[in-house]
Amino acid sequence: MADPLIQPSAILFICRMNAVRSPMAEALTRTLFPKQIYVRSCGVFAGERDPFVDAVMEEAGVDMSFHTPKTFEDLAEEGFDLIITLAPEAHHMALDTTRTQAVDVEYWPTIDPTIVTGSRSQIMEAYREVREALKMRLMKRLNWTAPPSS
Repeated sequence: MADPLIQPSAILFICRMNAVRSPMAEALTRTLFPKQIYVRSCGVFAGERDPFVDAVMEEAGVDMSFHTPKTFEDLAEEGFDLIITLAPEAHHMALDTTRTQAVDVEYWPTIDPTIVTGSRSQIMEAYREVREALKMRLMKRLNWTAPPSS
C-alpha cells in the first residue's frame, strides 16, 4: 500500500463502465487539486454518459462536459503512480494488468448508484451520496487542505 504521506503525482480511477464513479472521482480530483495531480479515469467496459452524474456534479459546481466514457484500452496511458479502483471488476483488472509495473493499486469499494430505483429525487440522492463519499475519501487520502482565502 502506498505511503499516505507521499502525494501521488498521477492517478488513474477505474470503475466498471467509466460512466458514474470513476468520472466523478476524476472530476473531484481535478477540482480539489487543479495543478498538483495528473488524473484520468476509465472503465473495464464501455459505458455511456449518465445524466444523473452531470446533474449532481453541477450541483457541486463541477463541470462534467469534458468527460467521454472510455475503457482501459481506449485510455492507452501508463505512468500512473496510483490506481484507485472503485468496483470489484476494476480492481481485478488493475491488479492483472499492472502486475509487472511499479504502481500502487488501492480498492475503494463504492456503491453503484445506478442500481437505485424510485423517484428522481431518490435516485439523485443516491448519486449525491456517492459524490460526497468520494470527495471525503479523496480529501482524506490526498491530505487536502483548503486553499487560503483571499
